Parts: sequence; C-alpha cells; structure tokens
Amino acid sequence: MSAPAEPLQVLVIDDDKTLAETISESLDRRGHSCTVATGGKAGVAKLEQEAFDVVLTDLKMADLHGLEVVERCKQLRPEAEVYVITGFADVKTAVEAMKRGAAHYLQKPLDLAELRAVIENSAKRVGTLRELRRQLDEKFGFEGVVGNSPKMQRVLQLLKAYAPSSASVLILGENGTGKDLAARALHTNGPRRTKPFTAMNCAGLTESLLDSEMFGHEKGAFTGADRQRVGRFEHAHGGTLFLDEIGDMPLSLQAKLLRALENGEVVRVGTNEPLKVDVRIIAATNKDLQKEVEAGRFRQDLYFRLKVGTVKLPPLREHREDIPQLVSHFLKEFARRDNKPVPKVAPAVWKSFEGYDWPGNVRELRNLLASMMVLDLDGELTPDDFPEDPGVKPAGTAERPHGPDQLVGRPLDEVERYYIEKALDLTGGNREEAARLLNISERTLYRKIQEWKKGGEKPPEKPAE
Repeated sequence: MSAPAEPLQVLVIDDDKTLAETISESLDRRGHSCTVATGGKAGVAKLEQEAFDVVLTDLKMADLHGLEVVERCKQLRPEAEVYVITGFADVKTAVEAMKRGAAHYLQKPLDLAELRAVIENSAKRVGTLRELRRQLDEKFGFEGVVGNSPKMQRVLQLLKAYAPSSASVLILGENGTGKDLAARALHTNGPRRTKPFTAMNCAGLTESLLDSEMFGHEKGAFTGADRQRVGRFEHAHGGTLFLDEIGDMPLSLQAKLLRALENGEVVRVGTNEPLKVDVRIIAATNKDLQKEVEAGRFRQDLYFRLKVGTVKLPPLREHREDIPQLVSHFLKEFARRDNKPVPKVAPAVWKSFEGYDWPGNVRELRNLLASMMVLDLDGELTPDDFPEDPGVKPAGTAERPHGPDQLVGRPLDEVERYYIEKALDLTGGNREEAARLLNISERTLYRKIQEWKKGGEKPPEKPAE
C-alpha cells in the first residue's frame, strides 16, 4: 500500500479495545500514525501531551462521555478534526457533538472503507493547512520585518532576543506600524510556534463583553448566555495570547488580567472554579502607558508585569530610507498573490512617496500599493494609478482646469488632456469608445496617455459635478 500524500497523526479513543485496535491497524496500513486510548480520560490525557491531526472518539464510554471528549479536544487542540463513532440510536447525540465542534460522525457497525475515505479527505485538508502554515511562517517570520535602517535593525535585534523566551512582551507603536506582525514573529519563532496564536482587540467592546471574550462564561451566567463559552485564554492554552490595544482595557478587567497572569489560572464568568492555563502574553498599544499609569488609567503593577520585554516600533516617517525596500517587498507579495509580474515604479511615484508623512504608517503604504496594483494596466505604477483621494499627492502636478470655460487661454496640450480624460470618464475607461467619441484613432489615444506617463504627469482632474 502506497503512503498517503499527507500522513496524519491519529488518536483513536474507544473503551472497546478490539475495535480501537482494528481502526488503528486499518489506518496504519494506509501510512498514518495511530495512537490508541482505551477510554475517554486516557484520550484527554493523550491530547494534553501530544498534538494530533485527527481524533476518532466513541460517544458512549464508561469513564467520560464522548461529548466531553469533543469539548476538551477543541479546547486543547482546536486545529484537530474530530469524528465521533456512534450507534444508530445515538445519531441525535452525534449531531450535538457536531454542534460542539466535531467534523462528522461515523455509525456502527463501522465500515472501514468509509473510515479510510473520511481520513483521506482529512489528509487533503491537513495538507492544505500545512502549506498555509508554511506560508504564514514565511510571512510572519523575521523575514517579514523589513528594513535596513538603524531603527528597524534594532527592532529585529530585540525580536530575535525575546522570541526564544516565554516572557511577556509589550509592543509600542502608532497604528499601522506593524504591531500585530511583530507579535506573530515572536510567536512563530518561539518555542510555542506549534501551539495556538490567539489574538483579541481590547478596544471597542463593552466591559462585560470583553470579560466574557477573554475569560469565557458558563451557561446561564447572564441573560443570553444559553451555552458555555470558552474564553481566549483557554483557546490560547500552551501558546500565545496577543492582547492588542491593551491601553484601552477597563481598570476592573486589568485587575482580573493581572490575577490570571500571576496565578496561571482563569475564572469564567458565572463560576468561582479556577481553570489552569499556560499562555505567553504579548500586549500592544498605541498609547504611552507610563502616562496612562500616572493619570490613574492603567495599573502600574500590570504595566510592570507586561513589560518584561519592550519593543518600540518607529513610525514610517522616522525611517523613510526603508520605503524602497518596503515597496519592493509588498509588490513582490502582491505579484505572487495575483500571478502577475512585479511592476516598475515611475520616478514621479517615488518622489511623491518621499514627500509624504505617512500618518497611517506601513499599513497605509501597503494598502496604497495594493490599490495601485489593481489599477495598473501597463506594468508600471505611475501617478495615474493613485486611487481617488489617496492621501499621498502626485509630486509636481499643478492645479488643472475643472470645466470647459476654464480652458480658454490654456495651452493646447492641457485642452487635449482635459477632453481625453472626459471621454475616458464618459466611457468608463473604454479606450476604443473614448477614441471614437474624440474622433481620433485608438493608437493616437494610447500614445498620448503614454506620453503623459513618461513625463510623470497625471491627466487633468475630472470636472466638478
């Protein structure tokens, strides 16, 4: 039997040892690696110790019901696919298991051919996920921290120093400087890289919602709590919890967060029962937390607990020398994504970039380049490819006339540009139709547009409505 394209780590949980071993042998012959646990509690213990791609669990077991196994599996190994094995009379319970996170169910007596088909489909999905993870590693590894300026090299030095540790790290920087990317780089290059990376934004939620989101809640804990909810701390167990905009967290929740960090346990809303959690905390903010502490809006003890390591990301205006490298990095990324050649960048665009302050920082640059790539038709980014109201203004462009009356006395080339722009606007950018309206050949129209582009000029603005 040939090996599968993507061998899987499979956990079989069943208190019927004979059935469990039969399943294991069948899948082993297909090249998968199977582990058998003869009971629900033994299965959960295996999940706590090892990572599995697929979990097969019986529903009715003497020591622990399969529904509880499904829930624990989704908490401990959220990426694992879970299948439940059930008798005909238990189909309703199997459907409940799917509501709790199981992928599907298999009925007894078990059809081994059906089981193998299900596992082969899982192998294809796991293969896709592994490839995506490889791409994420490439994107969020240290290679994604772009810049040769002294400030960015210092950032890279700190990230490499903090990554191997499980210590808390506080990332400071304006919006758009790449705080989330820095957090992912710390996780991806650290000892917890195979465990969950869970992110949550502390801004924009009410205090009660933030409490429930972070720590979870029990069924009936408050109006509308019709089922138990696992919080982000539990989702991140064994891995990293990224708390973005930590400076916006209410003081009462800061105290609860501090207790969770100090004790290594969380308490869901609606219970007093603590749950042990093992997470690395990475926090980020665009605020000056020292000033927030002095103003009484942020707890000093939590501040010191978070800033075991600190990374400050500079705004783009403070490392403009990195703009060419960033542009090259993003254009290559978009070209791979869209299966297009990497476009050239016209001198006028470089000049516009150099003279702009980039209030939205690297995120603004990336989004602008993404828009320009969509608008580009000839393999060169020029000021013509700037989207409407891009923020950054084309360099060296003078104010243009806004209507026919203002064309009187203007140079002939400006009159030409105005009417060509108007014709293209009326035809939705269709050059053939625009040329027909202007009573010129399409070739002449194309030549005129290319002349403007080579000169780094934009056609005149559209007339005011």
